[in-house]
Amino acid sequence: MATALVIENDPTDDARRLGEWLTEAGLQLSVTRPHAGDELPADLDGYAALVVLGGDQQAYPGDDGSPGAPWFPAVEGLLRKAVRHRLPTLGICLGAQLLATAHAGTVERSPAGPEVGPAVVGRRDAADTDLLFRYVPLIPDVLQWHADEITELPAGATLLAASTRYPNQAFRLGDRAWGLQFHIECDTAMIADWATDSALLAELGYDPELVISACNAVMVDVEEVWQPFAARFAALALGELDGDEPRRSLPLLGH
Repeated sequence: MATALVIENDPTDDARRLGEWLTEAGLQLSVTRPHAGDELPADLDGYAALVVLGGDQQAYPGDDGSPGAPWFPAVEGLLRKAVRHRLPTLGICLGAQLLATAHAGTVERSPAGPEVGPAVVGRRDAADTDLLFRYVPLIPDVLQWHADEITELPAGATLLAASTRYPNQAFRLGDRAWGLQFHIECDTAMIADWATDSALLAELGYDPELVISACNAVMVDVEEVWQPFAARFAALALGELDGDEPRRSLPLLGH
């Protein structure tokens, strides 16, 4: 069975629903937790895909020049290898930001302020020919929880989704690496954990219970869009999606 390396940067942000969708689609997951002391592999030999999850850390160096987490330089090295060798790659929130910084993009504290809760993003025209995004609706539902943003995409990146306040919501590097600023992996329990004593919610003046309720209300809509997206990513890793059409029947929105 083909195996995806999943890098978990924060114990509060595991693969959750995304992991379930990928395994249902036929991928085996090998989860590495550097935050808990797991050692990252030196290369990606033997892996069919790479998934880098989110976290509370910053993708950019601190004031003293140190990385947001000690293992981030190694993660960025793996992301560069994945893009160079055309390994199917997916970065979620912090993972997308690390995909950007690994390729000379810019991530910084968002001048627009934090973005938290259910939202929509707008698909760009370039998504029409993208292997994964071509079946995503024009204005898909997403879950947001970030204070940093990608303010400059890497050279050669293709913008696939945007929003008014945060222009770089989804992008592709090469033909097989995708970064999503938003979250697709969360369930309501994960959101509830994040909302407990959340500095972001306090900064925004949001009621945690209302945020949890609002996120819970769109969980079905998020799944309707992003479960098929995850299945197509898995099919690409399995060698079952190539070129213009899938080699086998894949779930599409509404089916």
